[in-house]
Amino acid sequence: MTQLTALGKSPTAPAVRRGPTRSRRAIALNLIAVVAGLLVWTLLATIGVQGLPNPLQVAAKAGELLADGTLVLDALASLRRVLLGFLLGTLLAIPIGFLMGWYATARGLLEPYVQFFRTIPPLAIIPLAIVLMGIGEVPKVFVIFLASFLSSVVATFQGVVDVDKTLINAARVLGASDRTIFLKVVVPASTPFILVGMRVGLGSAWGTLVAAELIAAQEGLGFRMQQAQLYYDLSTIFVGLIAIGVLGLLMDRLLLLAERRLTDWQERR
Repeated sequence: MTQLTALGKSPTAPAVRRGPTRSRRAIALNLIAVVAGLLVWTLLATIGVQGLPNPLQVAAKAGELLADGTLVLDALASLRRVLLGFLLGTLLAIPIGFLMGWYATARGLLEPYVQFFRTIPPLAIIPLAIVLMGIGEVPKVFVIFLASFLSSVVATFQGVVDVDKTLINAARVLGASDRTIFLKVVVPASTPFILVGMRVGLGSAWGTLVAAELIAAQEGLGFRMQQAQLYYDLSTIFVGLIAIGVLGLLMDRLLLLAERRLTDWQERR
């Protein structure tokens, strides 16, 4: 069993861990990029790009929205929708991806539907979702769910079919059953693909949020941005964009941290 566990982890050298010097350098570069972006933004606003607010104006508007609680309530509403749709999509996508990758019959039955719906933008489902599900929370979450599901299921499926056949054959030679091979070899080897698919699915979920909140929403970052558009309130639109970006970035960093912990057996550059 020790030999089999080793097969499920790494056939080559141990992981190369990033040193503190490289981490500090990466953080410094990130800070430089942020400062440079703010300077370019300020310059564009100063030279007179029509209606473009400068960072201080956006910060002041964010302070107003935070003070009256609007930004917090909108962020929580959007975060709830994204998390629910993303979690439901991921929880369904992973087992379906494993089924498609491990069983040829399941692949033949499910792959046409997966590939078909991949070609349809989730936003195109909104009219159908409104007709079938009404204008409550269900269609909003469903559209986000669909965006997350399609990204994750393809990544999981690809992870299973790309497992090194040498590892599987070696496990069979050692007398492992199909169940053991699946749990000890296929699942660990597929984990990097699954986590990358989850990160892509999370980006798709946030990317679909604003359109999903077109469905008769009364709160949410996307809803607030659409309301601001009616009054040409660019500062509020920028606050919404930045809030979505920050929340999405924080969630992506958490997934990246989980990826590093779960795949620390991989060699890294």
